[in-house]
Amino acid sequence: MRLDTSQQMRTDMRLRMAPRMIQSMEILQLPLMALQERIDQELSENPVLVDLRDTPAPESDSEEAPATPEEPTTTEFEADGGMDGQDDWSEPFGETHRLSRAAMSEEADRKHDAMQNMASRPRSLHDDLDDQLGFLDPEPTVRTLAQYIIFNLDENGYLNHDLSEMLRDYGGDATMAQAEEALRLIQKLDPLGVGARNLRECLLLQLNQDIPSREILQVLISNHLDDLQQNRLPAIEKKTGIPIDDIKEAMEHLRRLNPRPGARFAPESTQYVVPDLIVEANEHGEYEVRLVDEHTPQLSISRYYQMQLKNKATDAAAREFIQKRIQSARWLIESIEQRRNTLLKVARAIIDHQKDFLDKGPEFIEPLKMQQIADRVHVHVTTVSRAVDDKWVQTPRGIFALKRFFGGGTTTADGEEVAWDTIKQKLLEIIAKEDKQSPLSDEEIVEELGRHGFPVARRTVTKYRRTLRIPSSRQRKQF
Repeated sequence: MRLDTSQQMRTDMRLRMAPRMIQSMEILQLPLMALQERIDQELSENPVLVDLRDTPAPESDSEEAPATPEEPTTTEFEADGGMDGQDDWSEPFGETHRLSRAAMSEEADRKHDAMQNMASRPRSLHDDLDDQLGFLDPEPTVRTLAQYIIFNLDENGYLNHDLSEMLRDYGGDATMAQAEEALRLIQKLDPLGVGARNLRECLLLQLNQDIPSREILQVLISNHLDDLQQNRLPAIEKKTGIPIDDIKEAMEHLRRLNPRPGARFAPESTQYVVPDLIVEANEHGEYEVRLVDEHTPQLSISRYYQMQLKNKATDAAAREFIQKRIQSARWLIESIEQRRNTLLKVARAIIDHQKDFLDKGPEFIEPLKMQQIADRVHVHVTTVSRAVDDKWVQTPRGIFALKRFFGGGTTTADGEEVAWDTIKQKLLEIIAKEDKQSPLSDEEIVEELGRHGFPVARRTVTKYRRTLRIPSSRQRKQF
């Protein structure tokens, strides 16, 4: 085998994205709250960046135009020789900025008040059951076993572990009989149904003496729960001999039982949406789009570091550091401005296309693809995708995700394009008007939609029905 070295010339094409372009795409994709967090992070990491909102206005009788990064003005720092002079730093910093005892006391009071106003940890299901257990007097082993089981219940109050496995993990000299006694003890606590190992047991535990139709419910829950879920009432009547009217009355009481007894202790997770854009109608009935950026920091480049970069006395290492930081700051400011312009152009094009949606309602939404908006605002379709990702818009009809305005459609018998959302609205309307004693099957819904000029496939109807959480015709039937 021959080994040698040689030189060869090769031409190829490679796509390499500059760091500036990558940053620009990342900034464009960020929603409002994430953008503010990113800016706060950059302000803490890059010393040349300043927030103009935090910069006090100069006290002078005449108005002074703000200096631009390209044309910095001469400051007292530069006139005095920059860092060469020591007079600027001769004032003892500690004495000037030391907080008085009154100020320190006031700060401590503010922190104490803030701690007092903090929300305490919400009471959990485990805390409540453990407190109830304290009022009972079981033997010590059963008590500790009950506490162990309580803290192994899930957030809905169910015991999803096998009791024998829990006894093995618990260790000690406890027996299975003691473990079962501990579980029975828990199942008597409030709320009723906790400690159940499945839905059937959970519902049965809630059947106390005060529940009407208790005997019928015990039969239905124990042996016919699947038939109830599938609305097979005639089959239950045939198997049990219980009249349908009695079964329907028992089902009304069954609906009042709680299949998730521990869920009421779960902390509420309210999700708040902050719109990135606001759409408002002007006096001429036209919709105007504006960006929500009143609370976004207004970034600029520090004059101090610009002067240091121009100062000949600044050493080479510091000059290189400042130059890199200024370049990074300019890239960030330009990326934010580009995000603003792109988001406004894309949103205005979307709102202009979906004017009927805002005028008449969601059922009048038009089919829209991202490529259409990309062609209209002269950007790549991936730019439109990043611009609308996780962005929300406040309109006179409510707050919607920008992606809500995109969607495909179909062509009606008249050759008109109709959005899938319009067909969903029509599907809801058809089912709302059906005879509940003889509900429409999916095939019959397809025929009904076709009579209204919406030719769709059966699988499409089934898909949208499930998406809208509409039960099947068997489950919708009323006896």
